[in-house]
Amino acid sequence: MSNAIPIPSADNQLRIREIEAIFRSQQAHQYAIAQTTARERIAKLRRLHQAVLDHRIAIQEALWADFRKGPAEVDISETICVNSEIRYAIRNLSRWMRPKRMPVRLPLLTSSAKIRHEPKGVCLILGTWNFPFNITLIPLVGAVAAGNCAIIKPSEHAPHSSALIKKIVESCFPPEEVSVIEGEVETATHLLTLPFNHIFYTGSTAVGKVVMAAAAQHLTSVTLELGGKSPVVIDETADLDRAASRVAWMKCLNAGQTCIAPDYILVQERIHDAFLEKIRYYLTKFYGESPEDRAQNPDLAHAVHARRFAQAKSLLDDAVERGARIAFGGYTDAATNYIDPTVLTDVPPGAAIWEEEIFATLLPVQRYRTLEQAIQIIQARNKPLALYIFSNQESNIRKLIEESRGGGVCINECGLQFFNPNLPFGGHNHSGIGHYHGEYSFREFSNPRSIARQNRFFATTDFFLPPYKGWVLQFFVNQLTKWL
Repeated sequence: MSNAIPIPSADNQLRIREIEAIFRSQQAHQYAIAQTTARERIAKLRRLHQAVLDHRIAIQEALWADFRKGPAEVDISETICVNSEIRYAIRNLSRWMRPKRMPVRLPLLTSSAKIRHEPKGVCLILGTWNFPFNITLIPLVGAVAAGNCAIIKPSEHAPHSSALIKKIVESCFPPEEVSVIEGEVETATHLLTLPFNHIFYTGSTAVGKVVMAAAAQHLTSVTLELGGKSPVVIDETADLDRAASRVAWMKCLNAGQTCIAPDYILVQERIHDAFLEKIRYYLTKFYGESPEDRAQNPDLAHAVHARRFAQAKSLLDDAVERGARIAFGGYTDAATNYIDPTVLTDVPPGAAIWEEEIFATLLPVQRYRTLEQAIQIIQARNKPLALYIFSNQESNIRKLIEESRGGGVCINECGLQFFNPNLPFGGHNHSGIGHYHGEYSFREFSNPRSIARQNRFFATTDFFLPPYKGWVLQFFVNQLTKWL
């Protein structure tokens, strides 16, 4: 085996030079962008808003080409989300940018203090394929609102969407401010070697660790939006129609390829069979009577590529081989990367579906006897990105929230915690680091810089200058020791 270091091809060397030229250009331009006013940044956001509207049909066509995502679902989960976020930032940006005066304590009485949110500088946004416009452009809104330059690397697994993102961004921003760089894994790998001021990554936990390790080389701050196994707890007081309809919808949204999708169901054993009947009813009502009908339904997307299909099918096959029962669905079609919405019961503990994030329309359902048992199951796993609770018993809701940890909580609904821009969206530990949406996006891409100013005529700190003697100093020290 040769120990020679592989030499990049001429094309790769040219690509690397182009990437580094864009990066250097943004580094040189960052301080000019940082000094833009709220009005100037709002004008940029308005251009982006209009560009998304102008390309609405093109966005629908791109996502259909990438994984048969229907037009209505594209509007709901992509276009509306992006433009809602932009409008929210436009309405509030002047307030977010305003320096905030802070109180001072007694020893500093003659000084003043304030916090000024300043842009971090040149940021890298690593997009993902499952919601390529939503999860790429919403972080960009925060980066632009905060006054940063940004390089966007869309996912190569949604090539039609990636090309359209590039077109939209280039119509709104010069490359020295915001630039889109397409490419494979090698492109992202090289980008991660550059000394960005902030990296925003959305994707798997495994790749999140790689991004964080690369960022550590330059002490670059990171936002990691990951995922995990988000549980749904349905107790005996729940409205089963609401629980089943919402779970069916959110599980099948984007063919289950959603970081906040319900990953597994914990249902109180007395209502287990009734819940199964309800979810069968709503899956049929929403998507069709037969597997063939559902496979042709434009409201039900397919797996993004053959590898994603194979990964999901292996989870299904493993569960069935170990003794799981298919309560609904089970049909798959490798030719179109289609997996029927599938409800599984009696899944044994050793099945792989309990260990991996499913990211498909597979839904394992497990009974529980007591709420403590359900909580123990949740606590035994890594902290999830979402926790869904269906209950009309406030003490149960409170207990589940207090005895669990993770990202957002949603009660008697699915997805509300993502769609409300007033709430921070993000995970905890394995499900993510940092938060965004609304003002939290602005803060994620900003550095809160403290500014303290002393009175030019008189300063209380004069009393604390050496030499450390005299009754005045002793009086202040004695009193402050008691008061502070």
